[in-house]
Amino acid sequence: MKRDSAPNSVQEIHKRIDVRAGELALHHAQRLSCKRGCDACCVDDLTVIPIEAERIRISHEALLRDGTPHAPGACAFLGDEAECRIYADRPYVCRTQGLPLRWLSEDDSGEIRERRAICPLNEEGPALDTLPEESFWLIGAIELELANLQAEIRDPDESRIPMRTLFERAC
Repeated sequence: MKRDSAPNSVQEIHKRIDVRAGELALHHAQRLSCKRGCDACCVDDLTVIPIEAERIRISHEALLRDGTPHAPGACAFLGDEAECRIYADRPYVCRTQGLPLRWLSEDDSGEIRERRAICPLNEEGPALDTLPEESFWLIGAIELELANLQAEIRDPDESRIPMRTLFERAC
């Protein structure tokens, strides 16, 4: 593995995610209740791709070595006040939480269907089916870009990593 290249490339992808997610957050400001301390999406079963795990390991070595993970049931990286202790280096999945999401999937008949969803805490506002496509975070393109980067940098078949397991010592 080219250890130094993954975090920088992942950081560039994360910066692009943040720009688009920021635009969407501004667009939906009236309906979004997401703020520091809201941890409804910060669940214990979140996983990351290995190149994102590597970014966290490199950037938060002391926390992972000496820190205490949050109690099971919530993300291990939550602090005492439900703040994210790795916010600047949080993975893709955390960067789009709360936003209106849109994705395409194939149904049993082979027909492509559009799906739309939003965090239940952010449901108040215009119905999702009335919003134009550009009002959503489109799931798919960034996942593919991260998967391609994973294939370039590390084993493309390497399993996703539960975030809690990034701590070096047991809970």
